[in-house]
Amino acid sequence: MHYHPEPLAKLINELQKLPTVGPKTAQRLAFFMLKMPIEETAKLAQAISEVRTRLSYCGICGNITDCEPCHICADPERDRRVICVIEEPDDLLAIERTNGYDGVYHVLMGVISPLDGVGPKDLRIDSLFERINSGNIQEVILATNYTTEGQATSLYLSNHLSNLGLAITRIAYGIPAGGDLEYIDEVTLAKALEGRRKVDA
Repeated sequence: MHYHPEPLAKLINELQKLPTVGPKTAQRLAFFMLKMPIEETAKLAQAISEVRTRLSYCGICGNITDCEPCHICADPERDRRVICVIEEPDDLLAIERTNGYDGVYHVLMGVISPLDGVGPKDLRIDSLFERINSGNIQEVILATNYTTEGQATSLYLSNHLSNLGLAITRIAYGIPAGGDLEYIDEVTLAKALEGRRKVDA
């Protein structure tokens, strides 16, 4: 087993907690940081700290924000009659990159997954219905991922929204089965938004 001084070993251990970062990558990153000017490492440490101390979730849509409400919810140019329901804030960024959507969002913060012990009450579904009941909503776009859990969540929502007199649509072609919105290119995602279709409950 290789010996590292305690501060370096601690950094390597912490880096391994990041997604897709194994022991070798963590060690490589740690040695790279060791060679960085101290001012740069200080900036990096500060940026990591501020992500946790200065950011929160929008009280309306659930997006990551540094203000309340978030910039999208506060934008008067947004069409508040249309809500796009997504799983995570990453998906919001993916849709925004298409420049093809001008409505507002609702972040569920996950999907229904009985095997993982996640039910409707564990998601931001109640707040979605509160928004629909209190606003002049005309369309709800279900933009959960095309995974088994994403499809189950979409079906659950469409069943519970079907009697509210809304247009319920689902993003359609362009998204591969099992694909995550975060990794879909802008053109494909824009086509999926254009080709959304009404959900039959």
